[in-house]
Amino acid sequence: MRELFTMDMKGKLTVAAVFMVLGFMLSAQYRVTESQKSVRQERVQDLTDRLKAQEAENKKLQKEIEEFKKNAASRISDSELGHLHLLAGTTPVVGKGVEIVMDDSKVPTKAGENPNLYILHDEDLLRVLNELRASGAEAIALNEQRIVSTTEIRCAGPTVSVNNVRVAAPYSLKAIGDPKTLSSALRIKGGVVDTFQFWGIEVKITEKDNVKIPALKVRNALEYAKVELPKENPMQNGTKEGEKK
Repeated sequence: MRELFTMDMKGKLTVAAVFMVLGFMLSAQYRVTESQKSVRQERVQDLTDRLKAQEAENKKLQKEIEEFKKNAASRISDSELGHLHLLAGTTPVVGKGVEIVMDDSKVPTKAGENPNLYILHDEDLLRVLNELRASGAEAIALNEQRIVSTTEIRCAGPTVSVNNVRVAAPYSLKAIGDPKTLSSALRIKGGVVDTFQFWGIEVKITEKDNVKIPALKVRNALEYAKVELPKENPMQNGTKEGEKK
């Protein structure tokens, strides 16, 4: 300390300058440190706010997904639901179409002829049914039994089993579709009706503006067939695989 007091003016000024520079550097360092600290705090706060907003958005979307799953069935429009019922045959339908009445032949059989050639069999009814379907029939019933994908038509002794219900001649087939198209398909030369008439089997086709077809009376429960849900398409998410981060 004694040397400091005895130091000449030039030395004192040099020491003072050193202290001033050191003080300035310490002050500048402090300001930089505080500034960096403030920036970090602002960034942390910004990221926190963004995270909270994203979490809220995720919760909102998750809630919408759950609501969609719960109400999926109710989102089907009435027209779509009606179309499904029509295809399944679970609702009665009405519209333009034809009615075909068929009965066994009244022609006496000749000696040595097979009498089965003069009566209607299950395969005869299937031929008419297939012709109607191929001609655009939208709904069909046989003796008031609705024909659907699971309907069986098979011989059951002197009768025919339809939906596990036995029916017998005369047979009445009702079909909804374009009346002229359905009628023409059955009457085509060499077709179903032409063959029947050769054996004397009675066939009467009537075009109608109002054909009523009942709903399926007995519904078959499906035990083995299960609905296969479509696989998710990554393009439906709005992001291509190559664009994922």
